[in-house]
Amino acid sequence: MKVLFIVTGRGLGGDAMVALNTMKALEKKGVECELALDESAPGILFDKNGYSWYKISIPQAGGHSATKLSAIKGALKLIPASFKARSAIKKSKADFVVGVLGGGAIVGSLGAKLARKPGFSLISTPLDSSVCPKFNYSYVLPELDKFRWEKLPKNMEKAFYPLADNIGDGDSSKALEKLKEYSNFDESKKTIVFSSGSSIFKGMLDAINKVSSITDEYNLVLVGLPLHEEYSQLIDREKIVYVGYINWINHLFKFADLTVLTDDGVSLEEAFTCGKPIIALTRVKWGRYQNMKEVFRGAMIESEVEDVYESINEAFENYDSLQKKALVYGKQCMEAADNLADDMLERLG
Repeated sequence: MKVLFIVTGRGLGGDAMVALNTMKALEKKGVECELALDESAPGILFDKNGYSWYKISIPQAGGHSATKLSAIKGALKLIPASFKARSAIKKSKADFVVGVLGGGAIVGSLGAKLARKPGFSLISTPLDSSVCPKFNYSYVLPELDKFRWEKLPKNMEKAFYPLADNIGDGDSSKALEKLKEYSNFDESKKTIVFSSGSSIFKGMLDAINKVSSITDEYNLVLVGLPLHEEYSQLIDREKIVYVGYINWINHLFKFADLTVLTDDGVSLEEAFTCGKPIIALTRVKWGRYQNMKEVFRGAMIESEVEDVYESINEAFENYDSLQKKALVYGKQCMEAADNLADDMLERLG
Protein backbone atom coordinates (compact mmCIF):
# COMPACT_ATOMS: atom_id res chain seq x y z
CA MET A 1 0.00 0.00 0.00
CA LYS A 2 1.22 3.51 -0.83
CA VAL A 3 0.27 6.97 0.41
CA LEU A 4 1.09 10.43 -0.92
CA PHE A 5 1.45 13.20 1.67
CA ILE A 6 0.71 16.74 0.48
CA VAL A 7 2.37 19.11 2.94
CA THR A 8 2.03 22.84 3.42
CA GLY A 9 4.96 25.09 4.32
CA ARG A 10 8.68 25.08 3.54
CA GLY A 11 9.44 21.51 4.54
CA LEU A 12 11.42 22.76 7.54
CA GLY A 13 9.25 23.52 10.58
CA GLY A 14 6.26 22.15 12.44
CA ASP A 15 4.12 21.35 9.40
CA ALA A 16 6.88 19.19 7.98
CA MET A 17 7.50 17.50 11.33
CA VAL A 18 3.82 16.55 11.66
CA ALA A 19 3.96 14.99 8.19
CA LEU A 20 7.28 13.22 8.77
CA ASN A 21 6.18 11.69 12.07
CA THR A 22 2.92 10.43 10.55
CA MET A 23 4.86 8.99 7.61
CA LYS A 24 7.21 7.14 9.94
CA ALA A 25 4.26 5.69 11.87
CA LEU A 26 2.67 4.43 8.64
CA GLU A 27 5.98 3.02 7.37
CA LYS A 28 6.25 0.92 10.55
CA LYS A 29 2.96 -0.67 9.47
CA GLY A 30 4.21 -1.47 5.97
CA VAL A 31 2.88 1.55 4.08
CA GLU A 32 5.15 3.13 1.43
CA CYS A 33 5.19 6.92 1.81
CA GLU A 34 5.86 9.62 -0.76
CA LEU A 35 5.26 13.35 -0.54
CA ALA A 36 4.57 16.53 -2.45
CA LEU A 37 5.62 20.04 -1.46
CA ASP A 38 5.15 23.48 -2.92
CA GLU A 39 7.64 24.09 -5.71
CA SER A 40 9.27 26.89 -3.67
CA ALA A 41 9.83 24.74 -0.55
CA PRO A 42 13.48 23.87 0.23
CA GLY A 43 12.30 20.71 2.05
CA ILE A 44 15.34 20.62 4.33
CA LEU A 45 13.79 18.31 6.93
CA PHE A 46 12.71 15.75 4.35
CA ASP A 47 16.02 15.95 2.52
CA LYS A 48 17.88 15.23 5.76
CA ASN A 49 15.67 12.18 6.23
CA GLY A 50 16.33 10.81 2.75
CA TYR A 51 13.07 11.75 1.02
CA SER A 52 12.59 13.32 -2.39
CA TRP A 53 9.29 14.97 -3.32
CA TYR A 54 6.96 15.99 -6.11
CA LYS A 55 6.94 19.74 -6.75
CA ILE A 56 3.40 21.08 -6.99
CA SER A 57 1.56 24.26 -6.03
CA ILE A 58 0.22 24.64 -2.50
CA PRO A 59 -1.42 28.06 -1.98
CA GLN A 60 -1.42 29.46 1.54
CA ALA A 61 -4.01 31.84 2.95
CA GLY A 62 -2.14 32.68 6.13
CA GLY A 63 -3.32 29.89 8.42
CA HIS A 64 -4.69 31.20 11.72
CA SER A 65 -3.83 34.72 10.56
CA ALA A 66 -5.78 34.48 7.29
CA THR A 67 -7.77 37.54 6.23
CA LYS A 68 -10.70 37.64 3.81
CA LEU A 69 -8.35 39.00 1.14
CA SER A 70 -5.65 36.36 1.66
CA ALA A 71 -8.33 33.63 1.70
CA ILE A 72 -9.76 34.88 -1.61
CA LYS A 73 -6.29 35.04 -3.18
CA GLY A 74 -5.56 31.52 -1.97
CA ALA A 75 -8.91 30.24 -3.28
CA LEU A 76 -8.22 31.59 -6.77
CA LYS A 77 -5.07 29.47 -6.90
CA LEU A 78 -6.79 26.31 -5.67
CA ILE A 79 -8.15 25.04 -8.97
CA PRO A 80 -4.83 24.79 -10.84
CA ALA A 81 -3.14 23.61 -7.64
CA SER A 82 -5.68 20.81 -7.20
CA PHE A 83 -5.09 19.55 -10.73
CA LYS A 84 -1.33 19.56 -10.13
CA ALA A 85 -1.98 17.55 -6.97
CA ARG A 86 -4.11 15.10 -8.96
CA SER A 87 -1.25 14.62 -11.42
CA ALA A 88 1.18 13.92 -8.57
CA ILE A 89 -1.27 11.44 -7.01
CA LYS A 90 -1.67 9.58 -10.29
CA LYS A 91 2.06 9.63 -10.98
CA SER A 92 2.85 8.25 -7.53
CA LYS A 93 0.19 5.52 -7.92
CA ALA A 94 -0.81 6.18 -4.32
CA ASP A 95 -3.66 4.21 -2.79
CA PHE A 96 -4.64 7.10 -0.54
CA VAL A 97 -3.71 10.71 0.22
CA VAL A 98 -2.96 12.62 3.43
CA GLY A 99 -3.12 16.42 3.32
CA VAL A 100 -1.21 18.14 6.10
CA LEU A 101 -2.38 21.45 7.55
CA GLY A 102 -3.67 24.59 5.89
CA GLY A 103 -3.15 24.73 2.14
CA GLY A 104 -1.64 21.24 2.08
CA ALA A 105 -4.75 19.80 3.72
CA ILE A 106 -7.10 21.58 1.30
CA VAL A 107 -5.12 20.79 -1.84
CA GLY A 108 -4.77 17.20 -0.64
CA SER A 109 -8.55 16.91 -0.16
CA LEU A 110 -9.39 18.35 -3.58
CA GLY A 111 -6.60 16.50 -5.36
CA ALA A 112 -7.66 13.17 -3.85
CA LYS A 113 -11.25 13.82 -4.91
CA LEU A 114 -10.18 14.60 -8.47
CA ALA A 115 -7.96 11.51 -8.56
CA ARG A 116 -10.76 9.40 -7.04
CA LYS A 117 -8.60 8.25 -4.15
CA PRO A 118 -9.45 8.06 -0.43
CA GLY A 119 -8.09 10.99 1.53
CA PHE A 120 -7.43 12.15 5.08
CA SER A 121 -6.68 15.62 6.37
CA LEU A 122 -4.75 16.86 9.39
CA ILE A 123 -6.39 20.21 10.12
CA SER A 124 -5.55 23.09 12.44
CA THR A 125 -6.90 26.33 10.93
CA PRO A 126 -10.41 27.78 10.50
CA LEU A 127 -10.13 27.51 6.71
CA ASP A 128 -8.95 23.90 6.38
CA SER A 129 -11.47 22.82 9.04
CA SER A 130 -14.32 24.33 7.04
CA VAL A 131 -13.25 22.78 3.72
CA CYS A 132 -11.62 19.40 4.29
CA PRO A 133 -14.36 17.55 6.24
CA LYS A 134 -16.69 18.10 3.28
CA PHE A 135 -14.45 15.86 1.18
CA ASN A 136 -12.81 13.36 3.54
CA TYR A 137 -12.23 12.29 7.13
CA SER A 138 -10.28 14.89 9.09
CA TYR A 139 -8.19 14.87 12.27
CA VAL A 140 -8.46 18.01 14.41
CA LEU A 141 -5.11 19.00 15.95
CA PRO A 142 -4.80 20.91 19.26
CA GLU A 143 -4.36 24.40 17.79
CA LEU A 144 -7.87 24.38 16.32
CA ASP A 145 -10.60 25.62 18.65
CA LYS A 146 -12.72 22.57 17.76
CA PHE A 147 -10.22 20.42 19.69
CA ARG A 148 -11.74 21.86 22.86
CA TRP A 149 -15.30 20.96 21.85
CA GLU A 150 -16.87 18.05 23.70
CA LYS A 151 -18.60 16.83 20.53
CA LEU A 152 -17.21 17.30 17.01
CA PRO A 153 -19.16 17.62 13.75
CA LYS A 154 -19.45 14.62 11.47
CA ASN A 155 -16.29 13.43 9.72
CA MET A 156 -13.90 14.80 12.35
CA GLU A 157 -11.87 13.34 15.20
CA LYS A 158 -9.38 14.80 17.69
CA ALA A 159 -5.70 13.86 17.52
CA PHE A 160 -2.61 15.04 19.35
CA TYR A 161 0.35 15.94 17.17
CA PRO A 162 2.18 12.81 15.99
CA LEU A 163 5.68 12.69 17.47
CA ALA A 164 8.91 10.93 16.51
CA ASP A 165 9.57 7.66 18.32
CA ASN A 166 12.82 8.95 19.79
CA ILE A 167 11.55 12.27 21.14
CA GLY A 168 10.89 10.78 24.57
CA ASP A 169 14.33 9.16 24.64
CA GLY A 170 16.31 12.30 25.31
CA ASP A 171 19.65 11.87 27.01
CA SER A 172 20.56 14.66 29.43
CA SER A 173 24.25 13.80 29.26
CA LYS A 174 24.33 14.38 25.49
CA ALA A 175 22.77 17.80 25.89
CA LEU A 176 25.22 18.64 28.68
CA GLU A 177 28.13 17.67 26.45
CA LYS A 178 26.85 19.99 23.72
CA LEU A 179 26.13 22.87 26.08
CA LYS A 180 29.60 22.72 27.58
CA GLU A 181 30.92 23.88 24.21
CA TYR A 182 29.50 27.34 24.99
CA SER A 183 31.67 29.50 27.22
CA ASN A 184 28.73 31.20 28.93
CA PHE A 185 27.06 27.95 29.99
CA ASP A 186 27.28 27.28 33.73
CA GLU A 187 26.64 23.71 34.82
CA SER A 188 25.78 24.81 38.37
CA LYS A 189 22.74 26.85 37.19
CA LYS A 190 19.25 25.72 36.24
CA THR A 191 18.59 25.74 32.50
CA ILE A 192 15.60 27.26 30.70
CA VAL A 193 15.04 26.60 26.98
CA PHE A 194 13.41 29.31 24.85
CA SER A 195 12.03 28.30 21.46
CA SER A 196 9.36 29.40 19.00
CA GLY A 197 10.06 26.45 16.71
CA SER A 198 12.47 26.36 13.80
CA SER A 199 12.18 30.15 13.42
CA ILE A 200 12.86 32.68 16.18
CA PHE A 201 10.08 35.27 16.38
CA LYS A 202 10.56 38.76 17.76
CA GLY A 203 8.39 38.06 20.81
CA MET A 204 10.60 35.16 21.86
CA LEU A 205 13.66 37.40 21.63
CA ASP A 206 11.90 40.05 23.70
CA ALA A 207 11.09 37.41 26.32
CA ILE A 208 14.59 35.97 26.67
CA ASN A 209 16.14 39.44 26.67
CA LYS A 210 13.75 40.56 29.40
CA VAL A 211 14.75 37.64 31.62
CA SER A 212 18.46 38.15 30.91
CA SER A 213 18.15 41.82 31.88
CA ILE A 214 16.61 40.93 35.26
CA THR A 215 18.67 37.93 36.40
CA ASP A 216 21.72 35.81 35.68
CA GLU A 217 20.36 32.98 37.83
CA TYR A 218 19.69 30.64 34.88
CA ASN A 219 21.28 29.34 31.70
CA LEU A 220 19.03 30.84 29.04
CA VAL A 221 19.24 28.62 25.94
CA LEU A 222 17.79 29.94 22.68
CA VAL A 223 16.88 27.54 19.86
CA GLY A 224 16.09 28.25 16.19
CA LEU A 225 17.01 30.50 13.30
CA PRO A 226 15.99 34.19 13.29
CA LEU A 227 12.82 34.73 11.26
CA HIS A 228 14.39 37.88 9.81
CA GLU A 229 18.09 38.51 9.39
CA GLU A 230 18.01 41.68 11.48
CA TYR A 231 16.80 39.68 14.49
CA SER A 232 20.30 38.23 14.81
CA GLN A 233 21.45 41.56 16.22
CA LEU A 234 19.01 41.14 19.12
CA ILE A 235 20.73 38.01 20.43
CA ASP A 236 23.10 38.89 23.26
CA ARG A 237 25.54 35.98 23.03
CA GLU A 238 27.22 36.94 26.28
CA LYS A 239 24.03 36.45 28.32
CA ILE A 240 22.29 33.89 26.09
CA VAL A 241 23.42 30.41 25.06
CA TYR A 242 22.43 30.50 21.40
CA VAL A 243 22.49 27.00 19.87
CA GLY A 244 20.73 27.75 16.57
CA TYR A 245 18.76 25.13 14.61
CA ILE A 246 19.55 21.76 16.22
CA ASN A 247 18.75 18.09 15.78
CA TRP A 248 19.17 17.26 19.48
CA ILE A 249 16.12 19.05 20.88
CA ASN A 250 14.96 15.87 22.63
CA HIS A 251 18.23 15.76 24.58
CA LEU A 252 17.94 19.46 25.38
CA PHE A 253 14.35 19.17 26.61
CA LYS A 254 15.39 16.24 28.79
CA PHE A 255 18.23 18.23 30.31
CA ALA A 256 16.38 21.52 30.80
CA ASP A 257 14.58 22.41 34.00
CA LEU A 258 11.90 24.49 32.26
CA THR A 259 10.83 25.44 28.73
CA VAL A 260 9.49 28.74 27.40
CA LEU A 261 7.68 28.03 24.13
CA THR A 262 5.07 29.60 21.90
CA ASP A 263 1.55 28.35 22.49
CA ASP A 264 1.36 26.25 19.35
CA GLY A 265 2.85 23.34 17.47
CA VAL A 266 4.76 20.16 18.05
CA SER A 267 7.29 21.59 20.53
CA LEU A 268 4.73 21.70 23.32
CA GLU A 269 4.15 17.97 23.11
CA GLU A 270 7.86 17.23 22.69
CA ALA A 271 8.60 19.04 25.95
CA PHE A 272 5.84 17.12 27.72
CA THR A 273 7.26 13.76 26.65
CA CYS A 274 10.45 14.78 28.46
CA GLY A 275 8.43 15.67 31.54
CA LYS A 276 9.04 19.40 31.36
CA PRO A 277 6.55 22.06 32.48
CA ILE A 278 5.99 24.83 29.96
CA ILE A 279 5.63 28.58 29.98
CA ALA A 280 3.46 29.11 26.89
CA LEU A 281 4.00 32.59 25.48
CA THR A 282 0.85 33.92 23.86
CA ARG A 283 0.47 36.16 20.79
CA VAL A 284 4.11 35.76 19.74
CA LYS A 285 3.26 34.38 16.30
CA TRP A 286 1.28 36.96 14.35
CA GLY A 287 -0.73 37.92 17.42
CA ARG A 288 -2.43 34.52 17.65
CA TYR A 289 -3.93 33.16 20.85
CA GLN A 290 -4.35 29.36 20.88
CA ASN A 291 -5.70 28.74 24.40
CA MET A 292 -3.42 25.73 24.90
CA LYS A 293 -3.96 25.84 28.66
CA GLU A 294 -7.42 24.37 28.05
CA VAL A 295 -5.90 21.48 26.08
CA PHE A 296 -3.07 20.72 28.50
CA ARG A 297 -4.70 21.61 31.79
CA GLY A 298 -2.41 21.84 34.76
CA ALA A 299 0.80 21.23 32.80
CA MET A 300 1.59 24.73 31.59
CA ILE A 301 1.40 28.38 32.53
CA GLU A 302 0.28 30.87 29.91
CA SER A 303 2.11 34.17 29.84
CA GLU A 304 2.30 37.38 27.90
CA VAL A 305 5.82 38.29 26.83
CA GLU A 306 6.07 41.14 29.33
CA ASP A 307 5.15 38.81 32.22
CA VAL A 308 7.59 36.02 31.38
CA TYR A 309 9.89 36.52 34.38
CA GLU A 310 7.01 36.39 36.86
CA SER A 311 5.65 33.31 35.07
CA ILE A 312 9.01 31.56 35.37
CA ASN A 313 8.99 32.19 39.12
CA GLU A 314 5.44 30.84 39.33
CA ALA A 315 6.45 27.71 37.41
CA PHE A 316 9.33 26.91 39.76
CA GLU A 317 7.08 27.51 42.78
CA ASN A 318 4.57 24.96 41.43
CA TYR A 319 7.08 22.71 39.72
CA ASP A 320 6.07 19.31 41.11
CA SER A 321 2.38 19.56 40.20
CA LEU A 322 3.17 20.95 36.74
CA GLN A 323 5.66 18.19 36.05
CA LYS A 324 3.25 15.48 37.19
CA LYS A 325 0.66 16.67 34.67
CA ALA A 326 3.30 17.11 31.95
CA LEU A 327 4.23 13.45 32.24
CA VAL A 328 0.58 12.39 31.87
CA TYR A 329 0.18 14.39 28.67
CA GLY A 330 3.59 13.25 27.47
CA LYS A 331 2.48 9.61 27.53
CA GLN A 332 -0.68 10.42 25.56
CA CYS A 333 1.30 12.41 23.00
CA MET A 334 3.85 9.62 22.53
CA GLU A 335 1.01 7.30 21.48
CA ALA A 336 -0.50 9.82 19.05
CA ALA A 337 1.42 8.83 15.88
CA ASP A 338 0.64 5.12 16.15
CA ASN A 339 -2.99 5.83 17.04
CA LEU A 340 -3.32 8.10 14.02
CA ALA A 341 -1.77 5.56 11.63
CA ASP A 342 -3.92 2.75 13.03
CA ASP A 343 -7.10 4.78 12.65
CA MET A 344 -6.34 5.70 9.03
CA LEU A 345 -5.62 2.11 8.04
CA GLU A 346 -8.70 0.84 9.86
CA ARG A 347 -10.90 3.33 7.97
CA LEU A 348 -9.38 2.23 4.68
CA GLY A 349 -10.41 -1.30 5.54
